[in-house]
Amino acid sequence: IHGRGLFCKRNIEAGEMVIEYSGIVVRSVLTDKREKFYDSKGIGCYMFRIDEAEVVDATMHGSAARFINHSCEPNCYSRVIHVEGHKRIVIFALRRILRGEELTYDYKFPIEEPAAKLPCNCGARRCRRFLN
Repeated sequence: IHGRGLFCKRNIEAGEMVIEYSGIVVRSVLTDKREKFYDSKGIGCYMFRIDEAEVVDATMHGSAARFINHSCEPNCYSRVIHVEGHKRIVIFALRRILRGEELTYDYKFPIEEPAAKLPCNCGARRCRRFLN
């Protein structure tokens, strides 16, 4: 989406924790305002929904996980886990990932009307053609 990617520096085994998607936790109702602000400044927007109420905004203060691209045939998956009463987004290896391989997961964007579809450029053999 943003023309970047994150690549593996060492082999990672299936099921292993890869990285936490971290940033500032904001209420869902604020995401549209933040996205419009970032767009007005020409800043790429990196947000990940935790649940209906909260979103992690990694745009200005996030981990490298924000650079992981979408794939329709990913090598990672995300989970919301609870750590000491706080919800955290963690990326895990879906299968063994070799050093130098790009990390990817399925963004699982909600289905949109045809006019609002975002083209997918993941290049996977079974690409769905759209992120949403």
